[in-house]
Amino acid sequence: MKNPIGIMQGRLSPPVNKRIQAFPQDTWQQEFFLAKEINIEQIDWIVEADTLYENPLLSADGAQAIKNVLAKTGVHIGAVCADYFMDCPLIRCSDSELKERLNLLELLINRLHYFGIKYLEIPFVDNSAIKDISELKQIAQIVKPFLQKSFQAGVILAFETSLSPEMFRTFLTHLDHPAARANYDMGNSASLGYYPREELALYGEKVVTVHVKDRILNGETVPLGEGDTDFAACFSMLKVREYKGPFILQAARGTDEIEWTKKNMTFIKNLLQLVNRND
Repeated sequence: MKNPIGIMQGRLSPPVNKRIQAFPQDTWQQEFFLAKEINIEQIDWIVEADTLYENPLLSADGAQAIKNVLAKTGVHIGAVCADYFMDCPLIRCSDSELKERLNLLELLINRLHYFGIKYLEIPFVDNSAIKDISELKQIAQIVKPFLQKSFQAGVILAFETSLSPEMFRTFLTHLDHPAARANYDMGNSASLGYYPREELALYGEKVVTVHVKDRILNGETVPLGEGDTDFAACFSMLKVREYKGPFILQAARGTDEIEWTKKNMTFIKNLLQLVNRND
């Protein structure tokens, strides 16, 4: 497996307001230069509700600043993680709220097309979790009209859910479109008690982005290798499924962001070497 290694935006900066994940408004440009120094190939950009109107991805001035940084560093944006939809879900909302949120979805598709970014990650977890088959069908109907538009723009919607493996496959089957694919979060699946061999056997061929994380069963994020994520099974099954996408570090926070990231990169590279040796 020769997959690019990336990192979730904010992981190369001190935590914002002690949060594990947030858009690093003051240091986002510096992160690209730091990524270059330690051979991180790409950054998974964050769009969240708190800083939506300050996010440079969505403004003309910001777009130029982003282009300048990309040109100087050679580090690119591999995906956009739309955490906005966790705080502002496409379900359990009023008609006016849904219209506003769908307008943002369309804007994001257009912005990804403008920058040539391939993957838009849309989480249906925590506050935005899909609770039953009725909500699953509702979400499918809401996003279906955007799939062809997204496909024509060269953008793939990578959905992350906390659904069971069977239900997630059902969700993707309902969408039935090449622009509807999956983001696989190793740690979140482990926390939910899912088994990677079962999950990836059911929908592994639709996985286009992977978040590398470790969590305790029914618990919090912990350093890689200290939780219940079965990394060997994850990487082995992804290889079987011929996964070609990025491995994005979304690990627990450390005290020294650079050294911590280097350590986590070594963790991934060792796993990839082990999988390749067992080929």
